[in-house]
Amino acid sequence: MKYLFIALLLFAGISRTNAQQPADAANKMLTAYYGLKNALVADNTAEAKTQAKELLANISTFPADKLDAAQLKNWNTYKEKLEFDSRHISETAAIAHQREHFESLSKNMYQVVSALKLNNAAVYYQFCPMKKATWLSETAAIKNPYFGKQMLTCGKTTETIPAKK
Repeated sequence: MKYLFIALLLFAGISRTNAQQPADAANKMLTAYYGLKNALVADNTAEAKTQAKELLANISTFPADKLDAAQLKNWNTYKEKLEFDSRHISETAAIAHQREHFESLSKNMYQVVSALKLNNAAVYYQFCPMKKATWLSETAAIKNPYFGKQMLTCGKTTETIPAKK
């Protein structure tokens, strides 16, 4: 009986350490978002579809039950919107349609990232004056996902979300 109890305690401890933490999940989600953004920068619709599927999977498995009350309220406000746009991007090869949903996706990702404050690295919030649209970037260098190679460096950084402390 004593050995069974010890085994249960060990199993419970292992289960807790293997469970995905919100910070890890948020950074996986950001990585997939950046992959999608970079695919659109490169005008690569097939890769955009793949990255959107990855992003959708990360959104769907996000451990919201481990967030505090304010974070959870924010997550619940934006989760379905993020899923909607990710799903649409993953289901089309039309780059104009992908970019249309990316615009909405980016607005909602900004709201989530800036509220959760779980990002391991700085996030650059950038703006395209021609499209009047924003996106998140892992670098300060401007690489425009709305116009790709056509207007690669059109835009500016409007805010930097610092890495979590």
